[in-house]
Amino acid sequence: MKVKYVVLAICLCFVFTVVGCGKKETAAVAIDEKHDKCVICQIGVTDNQFATEIILENGKALKFDDIGCMYKWMEINSDEKTKEKFVRDYDSKDWISLEDATYVYDKTITTPMAYNVISFKNKKDAESFVSNYKGKVLSYKELAEHKWEMNKEMMGKPKAGNHGGHH
Repeated sequence: MKVKYVVLAICLCFVFTVVGCGKKETAAVAIDEKHDKCVICQIGVTDNQFATEIILENGKALKFDDIGCMYKWMEINSDEKTKEKFVRDYDSKDWISLEDATYVYDKTITTPMAYNVISFKNKKDAESFVSNYKGKVLSYKELAEHKWEMNKEMMGKPKAGNHGGHH
């Protein structure tokens, strides 16, 4: 009888250990404006709504000043294992998973490297932005098919803000 309880206790300990070792949630690493540089363009990363980040399997955080730079890195390093990819909500600047966000593209949207794509936590916020200004709402899957090119007309021009000062 005692053996049954010992075996049961060992089994329960094993079950709790396995359950306790579940997937840990990965969080974005804070931007350090004094030291962080975009992995692709080597320009300083500003702690704003355009910053993006990839956490590699080894825990290293790669930071980007524009979502277009992040996609260029993913294209170049397609064999690299990643743990999580983050973008920022355009309005709140909260970190959100790349896969959970909704995006807006328009060639008139000003972004640091002129890829002209911004991200939103909620689809309704993206739709509201488009109805107030202009652009095309993109899902994560549609973003994967997006043609990532810098808007050469916008490069080198002063950053006047997006669409009449919306941020």
